Amino acid sequence: MSALNQALSTALEFFMRAPSGRTAWILLFSASTFEVGFAVMLKYSEGFTKIIPSIFVCVFAILSFAFLNLSIRTLPVGTAYAIWTGIGALGVATYGILVFNEPFEAARIVCLLFILIGIVGLPLLSNRP
Repeated sequence: MSALNQALSTALEFFMRAPSGRTAWILLFSASTFEVGFAVMLKYSEGFTKIIPSIFVCVFAILSFAFLNLSIRTLPVGTAYAIWTGIGALGVATYGILVFNEPFEAARIVCLLFILIGIVGLPLLSNRP
């Protein structure tokens, strides 16, 4: 029982403290990846009529929000949220193009590139006053 108590204590301590800078960025990227997963699973769930994709929607959404929550303990909330939604939008749009045969048009790609510029630019500027 002591090992279980120690494991639970360690897990609780991890979730209660603010992550280091690098860990916060990893958590944010993980949150964004789960956001892509939950948005894509929405399509596969067909209005929550398919049970397995619907379960994945819920699990991925919870993980996405949990990791975002952990990352904003260290990162500026505006920067983190913009990057989280940007990676989600870029990831889902790319998945749609590659898997769902959504339009692959120049104007759409330019817009996605602007999102990518924001995703890359915000972390570079987040340490400036």
